[in-house]
Amino acid sequence: METEHEVQGATGTREDQARSHLALALDVGSAEEALALARRLRPHFSVVKVGLELFVAGGPDVVRALAGEGFDVFLDLKLHDIPNTVGRAATRAGALGVRYLTVHLAGGAQMVRAAVEGFGSTSTDSSGSGILGVTVLTSEPDPGDEVLAARAALAASTGCVGAVCAAADLPVVRPVATGLVLVVPGIRMEGSDPGDQARVATPGSALDNGADLLVIGRTVTAAADPAAAAAQVSASLLRGSWQQD
Repeated sequence: METEHEVQGATGTREDQARSHLALALDVGSAEEALALARRLRPHFSVVKVGLELFVAGGPDVVRALAGEGFDVFLDLKLHDIPNTVGRAATRAGALGVRYLTVHLAGGAQMVRAAVEGFGSTSTDSSGSGILGVTVLTSEPDPGDEVLAARAALAASTGCVGAVCAAADLPVVRPVATGLVLVVPGIRMEGSDPGDQARVATPGSALDNGADLLVIGRTVTAAADPAAAAAQVSASLLRGSWQQD
């Protein structure tokens, strides 16, 4: 499951490898809550995801604070606008020191290239940071293989370092997005409530099918004991067949 743009920290013990494949979705309403949660769950996550809710609440300062804690920050804004606007926003995101920034591939090649160029012009992280292209939201029940393949190909041809897709879409996306980091949200433990996600998968099955980075949110953050839930996710990965010898 090696990619051209390897997930940072994927060497070391099996526990370290498992941690390198997990991104914690900090879908909370304040910077204080996000920082407390990230610190508490640090043993299980190397990447933290800042989405729309937290970014609106905490702005660039929360990104800087999380990066200052030593986390790789995944800024999940799914930019989708005219190329000039997206390019300028990506330029600002690169300057914040984030590792990944999402754009929606439905915006087309010109927009995605503007994001790639803008981000690259200011990013100081040369170790695989860049733009993640979002194929289709995991809340959409049946996106169609043709759309998925076309958007994965767009990510590969425009300089994205990765693509975001549901676990169920990996068989279509993986052969097209060769060499890209494949990021999979909608991860749930077996038997848990899928919530508003139409296409979910367990952590181990997603990695076994070729995912590189799993986005873990409510499975952990909404649990009565988030640390115990995170430990359960990590343990489930260690039982999988994805590890490299």
